[in-house]
Amino acid sequence: MPVPPSRAPLRLPHVVCSLLLLVLLAGCGAGGLAGTELSGPTTEHTPVQGVPGPPGAAASAAGAPSGEVPVPPSVPEPSPLPTEIPGLGPKTRAAIPATARQAFVVTGEGPDSNRSTAVLYTLDGPAGPGWRPALGPWPAHNALNGWTGEHWEGDLRSPVGVFTLTAAGGRLDPPDTALLPYDLSPDFAVTGEGFHGEPLEGSFDYVVAIDYNRAPGTSPLDHTRPLGEERGGGIWVHVDHGGPTQGCVSVTEDRMKELLGALDPEQRPVIVMGDAESLGR
Repeated sequence: MPVPPSRAPLRLPHVVCSLLLLVLLAGCGAGGLAGTELSGPTTEHTPVQGVPGPPGAAASAAGAPSGEVPVPPSVPEPSPLPTEIPGLGPKTRAAIPATARQAFVVTGEGPDSNRSTAVLYTLDGPAGPGWRPALGPWPAHNALNGWTGEHWEGDLRSPVGVFTLTAAGGRLDPPDTALLPYDLSPDFAVTGEGFHGEPLEGSFDYVVAIDYNRAPGTSPLDHTRPLGEERGGGIWVHVDHGGPTQGCVSVTEDRMKELLGALDPEQRPVIVMGDAESLGR
């Protein structure tokens, strides 16, 4: 019996094999995960569902130019509160007249101390609303025994309070920029010694009258005492003689000239004077 020829394995051409491989690969990529949609990689500019995108993504979707971040409407800043004079409490601040735009603040170290610090403040400077220091701080003297809220003749204490400054004077010519009414008189001459033996000569070369128990606007030499002689008077800002006073406030001669050149009657200047504890009330 003739032997049938052996069957050789089926060999497909290389081209056909390549086509089959491509079909299989395509099926894995598309049909191998049936019902699943694959997307490209998420970037920082592609918001994922349920996760907020970067600033500007919503605006871009709504039609804003790509890459531009919308600017939120500006909120006006609140107006700054007026700057108060440091160290003054509500009672002292309330005593300053509303018309005053200059305040010479003399703050004593203690109720029984004769040493103080003086600063001239002005209202509504170029930096905005409020009180701003214009001159000082300067060292100053006050009365030998310190301060009192009820001054009496001979108690050797300076009166605590807020008083207007309406007149000046002295034995020497005032500075060229002085604006307060000025009484130039030889009667401002003084002799003798202070409490520490220091000479008093020249102490009244320049003075500014403090309107305590006096007629405002008159010469510092005026002796009118509306509260009575027993309540004292003649309380001035004058040239320092190197020691405590009987009731006045004193600063050095060069500081007195600065003060006289700065005080302006149109600014309704006042002096705020007392120990730190009293002024802080």
